[in-house]
Amino acid sequence: MTWSTRQLAGLAGTTVNTIRHYHNLGLLGEPERRYNGYKEYGVLDLVRLLRIRRLVDLGVPLAQIGEGSSSAEITPDTLRDVDAGLAASIADLQSARAEIAAVLRDGAPADAPPGFASVASRLSEADSSIIHIYTQVYDADTLADLRKMVESDDYAINDELNSLPADADETTKQRLAEKLAPTHARNLIDYPWLKDPKARLSKSTQADEQTMVEAVLALYSPVQLDVLQRAAFLADALLQDESITSDDPE
Repeated sequence: MTWSTRQLAGLAGTTVNTIRHYHNLGLLGEPERRYNGYKEYGVLDLVRLLRIRRLVDLGVPLAQIGEGSSSAEITPDTLRDVDAGLAASIADLQSARAEIAAVLRDGAPADAPPGFASVASRLSEADSSIIHIYTQVYDADTLADLRKMVESDDYAINDELNSLPADADETTKQRLAEKLAPTHARNLIDYPWLKDPKARLSKSTQADEQTMVEAVLALYSPVQLDVLQRAAFLADALLQDESITSDDPE
């Protein structure tokens, strides 16, 4: 008994296009043709196709399925590599499911930075954007520290910074910097790496460092950067005062 391409596809649970693709790759030999030019497949063609489909279903790449190869030619090492790839895919899917669960649980935006669903409501558009970039350049421990910082931030002060008008006067900027300074000082104590954040870059390449600089300049307004610089200066002063006091024998 013989079958047409469409009939063979139906028997093997695949498609005509898939069979054509296997022909193009040389995985499936060209069959005899009928008098009218149509392909005529036999039992051996069906068995060969089913063997190919079995290997594909297991995850064996088509490139490793040679023409006329049998299952005996698929080595244990090949299967171990396939299994490792499947394990990695499963881990990625489980991670994605966990992220979706967190987004749904916390009512966070679907595009919240990974791992930050629980604090997404506290992030401004600029903060969320820069954390997305952080996830590509910082390691997991650094990102965990950043999440803790967001959790302990003062909502009201952050809102003031985010809504700061471009023409804010000196008094307003200085007052806000003074509000931010204690938090900055506390973070510098709790997370010493903030004094040299470049040391925490996962690759520590010049491109990553330049990316961070460009991101900050693009995402925060000049007036916000001014306030943050003032707050950093005041935080350093607070830390120096504490150091002097702790060293004073009186």
